[in-house]
Amino acid sequence: MLRLEGVSHSYESRAVLRDISLDLAEHRIGVIGANGSGKSTLARTLNGLVLPDRGRVSLGEWDTRRHARHIRRRVGLVFSDAANQIIMPTVVEDVEIGLRSLRLGRAETARRVDAALERYGLADHRDHPGHLLSGGQKQLLALASVLVTEPEVLVCDEPTTLLDLRNTRMVHRTLDGLDQQVLLFTHDLDLLTGFDRVLVMDDGRVAFDGAPADAVSFYTELMDSRPLEPGADAVHEPEPGAAP
Repeated sequence: MLRLEGVSHSYESRAVLRDISLDLAEHRIGVIGANGSGKSTLARTLNGLVLPDRGRVSLGEWDTRRHARHIRRRVGLVFSDAANQIIMPTVVEDVEIGLRSLRLGRAETARRVDAALERYGLADHRDHPGHLLSGGQKQLLALASVLVTEPEVLVCDEPTTLLDLRNTRMVHRTLDGLDQQVLLFTHDLDLLTGFDRVLVMDDGRVAFDGAPADAVSFYTELMDSRPLEPGADAVHEPEPGAAP
């Protein structure tokens, strides 16, 4: 189980996470909040891509500060812009690269890659350049590249932000069919239907933690209670393109 104990983090002088403690045990957990609320930073702490300034993030007996590589094998992370994760010349190479550190051997590597391409509808594109795929296919490639390593947990940071309705539904169906625990960070409130638990982030804290309908109601009322300030939407967390 992922656990956060007193987690805080700042970028320069701006606090983005403030003393967060959570046990994340449910199969489907959603996280919502306004831009700048700390969602993306929280997502990246879960697999050690961001190490908190204070506090501890752990998976069972391992914590991200001392066992980051071990945890990243078990906690996969998918970004909002799949282009950040498509780095190899072809689709098949992009799926293969995540398996290199596991040293599985040629036969097992080929088996896993072929199964992933088939499962996510990419088998006919295996030798195509990944950057030439459609938006939805790129997101499925990013998912396949992470899921081929068979993580225990999948963390998705706004995976449908750049997609149209058709591709958003396709990614939603894919996430819904996974055996892995899924933590979905999203602005799309409709994607939370059927989830076990939803957290509302606000100003670096967990402002609400409960059932999806109650969380969405709380979040909607919270946003409606705040007048739009000039430039308010211009404050964003740093882009998640690279590990520190």
